Amino acid sequence: MKKKLIPIIVILVVVFAIYKWAVGFNNTAVVLQEDAKTAWSNVESSYQRRNDLIGNLVKTVQGAADFEKETLTQVIEARAKATSTTINAGDLTPENMAQFQKAQSGLGGALSRLLVSVERYPDLKANQNFLELQSQLEGTENRINVARDRFNGGVNNYNKHIRIFPGSLLAGVFNFDAMARFKSDAGSENAPNVDFNFK
Repeated sequence: MKKKLIPIIVILVVVFAIYKWAVGFNNTAVVLQEDAKTAWSNVESSYQRRNDLIGNLVKTVQGAADFEKETLTQVIEARAKATSTTINAGDLTPENMAQFQKAQSGLGGALSRLLVSVERYPDLKANQNFLELQSQLEGTENRINVARDRFNGGVNNYNKHIRIFPGSLLAGVFNFDAMARFKSDAGSENAPNVDFNFK
């Protein structure tokens, strides 16, 4: 009787060990995935802060007499496009990420042109509200960079967890797909430098 129980006990132990491993893999993957999604929300939050500041900056600049209407229009249109381009945290595909980044880059380029145009307006450059908004924008750009780095770190941890063997065997079973990382635009290593320190 005891000899018959040994194989059953061994099978039960093996099944229990596999179950615990699968549960552990699943729970860790869920935590890492949710952490990465939260990090993405922080990226979007930082971009939203920039969009809000740009809106205030545009209002301040609009008050300047004879400011270039075309430049303002470009910023307003780019801001509208950037604000309307969002990604559900559960749908972070490379295509969606590229579309989001394209809209944000368009706004960044329009903002750079606006700030260059301000050079020709000494009264505007001396405006306290304008100077404060410039300072906040500079800080927000740093926040965006930090948030993107944290997001990529979270995605990296999640992707490694679901792709390293033997976890990769369970990833498909539990429907865990790799997440896309945030990538800068091609040629962004040559991005224009926005100088907030006017002389």
